[in-house]
Amino acid sequence: MSEVWRYRGQEIDGEQLAFLREFIRTHSTSSRWKLSRQLCEALGWKQANGALRDMVCRGMLLMLERAGEIELPPVRRHIRGQCRTGRPRPEAVLIDTAPLAMPLKALGPIEIQAVRRTADEPLFNSLMEQYHYLSYEQPVGEHLKYVCWAQGRPVACLAWSSAPRHLGSRDRYIGWSAEARRRNIRFIAYNTRFLILPWVRVPHLASHILGKVTKGLSQDWQRMYGHPVYFAETFIDPGRFRGTCYRAANWQLLGLTTGRGKDDQTNKPNRPVKEVLGLALTPRFRQLLSGL
Repeated sequence: MSEVWRYRGQEIDGEQLAFLREFIRTHSTSSRWKLSRQLCEALGWKQANGALRDMVCRGMLLMLERAGEIELPPVRRHIRGQCRTGRPRPEAVLIDTAPLAMPLKALGPIEIQAVRRTADEPLFNSLMEQYHYLSYEQPVGEHLKYVCWAQGRPVACLAWSSAPRHLGSRDRYIGWSAEARRRNIRFIAYNTRFLILPWVRVPHLASHILGKVTKGLSQDWQRMYGHPVYFAETFIDPGRFRGTCYRAANWQLLGLTTGRGKDDQTNKPNRPVKEVLGLALTPRFRQLLSGL
């Protein structure tokens, strides 16, 4: 029995490998970039907004080539920024870092700004690079970025992206089938970064911001990608954080991770075990996520 390969929710068996080899052979003059787009068109691999899933497709093809299953056309040129290790880091942006220490009420209104594809996106990237302990990481797939403002100054940043496809504690909490998960995983948003800037000392600010952002998250996702989200999730490293602000904002503890990455092929822990927290964005989330 031939091996079945898995990548970002796609399963590739022997018959599909044969199709890929023939497709590559008949498009031998295409560059790797063009080949992945042609393959997405042929297979109908598109996002809800109609955009091709060509980055996912390229990642799958590279995985299969490294495994010796296919042979891609030679690399024609290296595009600056395509390689994560060679991508220029976000440049530092000079902002007012004077301490902000006061009660939440004294801080005044908080403005939540979605900065994806706006002139303020470099500000978000820079603040994450400078002040988040994990630094900035370019998201892949659907994602949103927010900068939160108070008194005319940025006070916090949040990033959201596509959710991991396999997460046992979350999947059990939702109660959906494997087929429903495959179809509906795009309706979950994953909070990948949350940063309160280090000179901001305002009690209850973090939970207040979480509440405001998640209230409008589904609508923002709809505007950007053409579909809503019904559930939000995040990971907490208990060795570093207690997740107090999430719990204060009504997020629920769903369980623990297995300590394996999303593309793990070994079934062995290779990273710290984390708590999984989730928040329903609509009372009907189970019905909506479990539907086929």
